Amino acid sequence: MGSPALRKCTIEDWSQLLELAKVTFENAFGSQNKPSDMQIYMDQAFNEEQTKFELNHPNSSFYFVTIGDMVVGYFKLNWEDAQSEPIAGGLEVERIYVLSAYQGLSIGQLMMNKIFEIARKKKMLHLWLGVWDQNEGAIRFYERNGFTAFSTHNFLLGTDLQTDLLMELKLDNG
Repeated sequence: MGSPALRKCTIEDWSQLLELAKVTFENAFGSQNKPSDMQIYMDQAFNEEQTKFELNHPNSSFYFVTIGDMVVGYFKLNWEDAQSEPIAGGLEVERIYVLSAYQGLSIGQLMMNKIFEIARKKKMLHLWLGVWDQNEGAIRFYERNGFTAFSTHNFLLGTDLQTDLLMELKLDNG
């Protein structure tokens, strides 16, 4: 197994991104949610039209993590009008996922380090994200990286109204 590498996604990656998004979301949340709610959400969030729209948005970017020829994870960033909550000077980490077989190999930290680098280059004032309040492992990961909870917002997974913690890391890029 080679070393992990990062690559910015292009529109040509839409199909591979879509499949990876479905698999990683199902692996992360499928066992904790009703299959019908998962299906409703996944049909809305992970389809060809939505994936291409997000890839083409000028204020969003996706990155793949690869090991050799295998794509093992990805993350998505949003800024300005692409953010799910309008935070001035904010860079939103909307998604950060790793295939189950590759978890525990510091790939999440590799992605987070790249996110910090991008935030510095863009001179962002805040990194922020929403994380399901039941996802204790992810919350600990973000806390280890300096994020703190500052609010909550609702997240509708199918018909299940859930609560996301909003977490942020203030950056010294002013």
